[in-house]
This record gives sequence, C-alpha cells and structure tokens, in this order.
Amino acid sequence: MSPSPYAVRVSAPAAKVLDTLPEHAVDTVWDILAAAAADPFGFRQFDTDDEGEDVRYAAVGQLSVTYWVNRPLNSLTVLNIVWLG
Repeated sequence: MSPSPYAVRVSAPAAKVLDTLPEHAVDTVWDILAAAAADPFGFRQFDTDDEGEDVRYAAVGQLSVTYWVNRPLNSLTVLNIVWLG
C-alpha cells in the first residue's frame, strides 16, 4: 500500500499569481503540485541544504513553484509561483 498524497494548500500570494495565469499554465501548476503531493522530495534541489530541506523548488519549463513541506500535517503549502511567459 502506497502512502497517501500530501494535501496541497495555496498561500494567498501564490493564489493571486495563479489567478493571473493563462489556463495552460494553471494546468501545469496543478500537474506539478500533483507530482509534489505524491512525492514531496522528488524534485531535486540545487544545493544540499539539510536545514532547509522542507522548502522545495519545482521547475518545469517556464514555470516554477516553491512549496513548503509540512511533515507533521502531511501537507504542502505553495509559497510562490513564477511563470516566465
């Protein structure tokens, strides 16, 4: 039995960005978050900062999502979304 995916919460600043994105970019954000919810540490980081390992960065093409892994609550909080479109 595989572990259940993490719940995803979107911060107010990230929600504002999400509201301004075109539909295809929003779909990509949710695809990234679905992958992150299934395996929050699956996106490799650029450094090996063990103290900051719960703040993750996922990038696909022109889109990047920064999220915080809340291990005790089994959830992710989206902190920032950047789209270079």
